[in-house]
Amino acid sequence: VQLQASGGGLVQAGGSLRLSCAASGRTFSSYIMGWFRRAPGKERDFVAAISWAGGSTYYADSVKGRFAISRDNAKNTLYLQMNSLKPEGAAVYYCAASPSRRWASDKSSRGAYDYWGQGTLVTVSS
Repeated sequence: VQLQASGGGLVQAGGSLRLSCAASGRTFSSYIMGWFRRAPGKERDFVAAISWAGGSTYYADSVKGRFAISRDNAKNTLYLQMNSLKPEGAAVYYCAASPSRRWASDKSSRGAYDYWGQGTLVTVSS
C-alpha cells in the first residue's frame, strides 16, 4: 500500500487542523493505521492508531482528548483531527500502515508498521 499524507500547515496555538492520508490499493481496510510525528531534533513518536474498521482507537497520552483519529475505508483515507494544538505539537506528521492481525499488539511501536507516507509539516505559532 502507498500512503500520501496532506493537510499540514501553519496554525496558531489553540487552533485546529485536520490531516488526511490517502492510501492506494484495495486492501486499505486490512491494515491497522497509525499517525506518528517527528519534532525537530527528536525521534519519530507515536500519536494515534485505529483498527481495521475504525471501531477501536488508541492515543498517546500527550494528545488524548485533543486529537481524534478516524478512517473512511470506502475512500481509502485516514484522518487526524487535531484540536487545541500546542507549540510542542509542531512536527512532521506521518501516516503508517500495519499488517498486524492483532489489535492487542504493540501498535504504538514504529516497528509494527511496514508502510509509511512521506510526511506533512505542521507548524504551530505561539
